[in-house]
Amino acid sequence: MTPSASSTWSLDLAFSIDSGPRGANCRLILAHGAGAGATSPFLESMAEILGTRGLAVTRFEFGYMSDRRTGQAKRPPPKAERLTSEYREIVQEVAWRQPRPDRLLIGGKSLGGRVASLIADELYSEGQISGLICLGYPFHPPGQPDQLRTEHLKELLCPALIVQGERDPFGNRAEIDALTLSERLAFAWISDGDHDFWPRGRSGFTRTGNLAAATDAVAAFAAKLPSAR
Repeated sequence: MTPSASSTWSLDLAFSIDSGPRGANCRLILAHGAGAGATSPFLESMAEILGTRGLAVTRFEFGYMSDRRTGQAKRPPPKAERLTSEYREIVQEVAWRQPRPDRLLIGGKSLGGRVASLIADELYSEGQISGLICLGYPFHPPGQPDQLRTEHLKELLCPALIVQGERDPFGNRAEIDALTLSERLAFAWISDGDHDFWPRGRSGFTRTGNLAAATDAVAAFAAKLPSAR
């Protein structure tokens, strides 16, 4: 799926692509990871498969990533906390542009999921969203398991799903199983998957199968959520 095959729009702070079935009763807003934008192969694949599962998807870019499309100097991503206002604006923009679905979810890949998780409780309490989806949550920097980014996840009230590769260097299954996190937080473990859900060649698992498992988990989670209306 490419931008030309979907509706595309731009704000001062974002580039975005809408895809999936029109009139879907669930829409998922997805932000990108730190180094790859809304058209990364990972997000394109996820959006395409989620569409076949009946979910509409809006992929968007934070301002620092959108600047790269216009030839501006490449700059590193800001801290996650500094991106929350941009995510809130996207939620408002999507609500204005799109028919109101029964369930609106927010989330993203890695950094994008972390940013969404920082505003999830606020938007959930306001009735704006039904849940949170994180695809490869960055629990800690690779090789630094003591630098956790989980304090806000201990008391999370918004229903949430983290889809995580079992050997993700940002937080593998053994590390995460040892953490104390909110009971509202569910996990879908991707067999032998890394941060992009790639398994090792001799593991017996495939990337295609892992992406299918990830999207099945997201669709099943979304279907169980009550309407935010």
